[in-house]
Amino acid sequence: MMFTETDERKALREAVGELGRRYGHEYYTKLARSGGHTTDLWNEAGRLGYLGVAVPEAYGGGGAGIGDLAAVCEEFCAAGTPMLLMVVSPAICATVIARFGTDEQKQRWLPRFATGEVRMSFAITEPDAGSNSHKITTTARRDGGDWILNGRKVFISGVDEAEAVLVVGRTTDAATGRLKPALFIVPTGAPGFEYRPIEMDLVSADKQFGLFFDDVRLPADALVGSEDAALAQLFAGLNPERIMGASFSAGLARFALDKAVSYARQRSVWGAPIGSHQGLAHPLAQIKIELELARLMTQKAAALYDSGDDFGAGEAANMAKYAAGEVAIKAVDQAVQVHGGNGLASEYGLGSMLGAVRAARIAPVSREMVLNFVAQHSLGLPKSY
Repeated sequence: MMFTETDERKALREAVGELGRRYGHEYYTKLARSGGHTTDLWNEAGRLGYLGVAVPEAYGGGGAGIGDLAAVCEEFCAAGTPMLLMVVSPAICATVIARFGTDEQKQRWLPRFATGEVRMSFAITEPDAGSNSHKITTTARRDGGDWILNGRKVFISGVDEAEAVLVVGRTTDAATGRLKPALFIVPTGAPGFEYRPIEMDLVSADKQFGLFFDDVRLPADALVGSEDAALAQLFAGLNPERIMGASFSAGLARFALDKAVSYARQRSVWGAPIGSHQGLAHPLAQIKIELELARLMTQKAAALYDSGDDFGAGEAANMAKYAAGEVAIKAVDQAVQVHGGNGLASEYGLGSMLGAVRAARIAPVSREMVLNFVAQHSLGLPKSY
């Protein structure tokens, strides 16, 4: 494994960062506060091939791995233009379809993932299930050659921008009668499918929704891959989700740290820049160290995933997501402190980030569940739940 990135990935980072900075954080916050979406940026990024870097070349993508897509996500966040749907649409949904979809599903969806033309949401969380996917109650039953889907989902990102939702449901095992997970592509316009916005205190251009499935009739080919392999398919999508989540947080941490360092260099009190005081310099230095460690673990997770080591990638991806989420919170909090009162002034674009980075302790997997995973699988301790 290399600890430095290739020239190609460095060039990709530079190009994506330039595009993100051309739009800028003011563009993002204006849209977020007004209820708008980053459609223009998304579409341009898609036309330039940045959203499709991990889609197989046979379907018009870049043919690279999750590490390159994560780099794209990080650079947009570091430029102050985070797009949460990047964590979902090209990472989870496109990856699952590319690995497990039928030939028809690949032909239908992957070329449009490659160009960013299509957006797809991902729905797993339920009101009464939380992190316990074994309690998912959204179920699908066969009706002739079709499927009938019923259930609810909550806190699903970007449904109002999506053409379809990749839904985690459950079907009945004919041999045992037990429920088993299955993945379905559900068009957002399907009869019986309703989505309602959840009012959030987050300043974000990506909205959250509750989903309701009331006898939604789906054709047989709405089922992704094999009905019997859905658990493996699900985890194949969750590892990229954690890697992308780590990159998302790392990018936001970089954005906040850069603002804090710039202000600490320029702002003078009592005849010297405030950055010369260890009370501010040391916390920023500590954040820099923790940020680089989180980025390195994210790089490791991506390399393991791209090599086909799903279990190793799972461990590293959980650790990376945890580390990046924690340092993002520290970075934004310290950036606000460095700016003093200006840290909460809209002009400086930091106050609105407090909630955004705090959400990383909750989603896409809570810090407690990450610690449970590490305790059980990495340390071999007894399962606590």
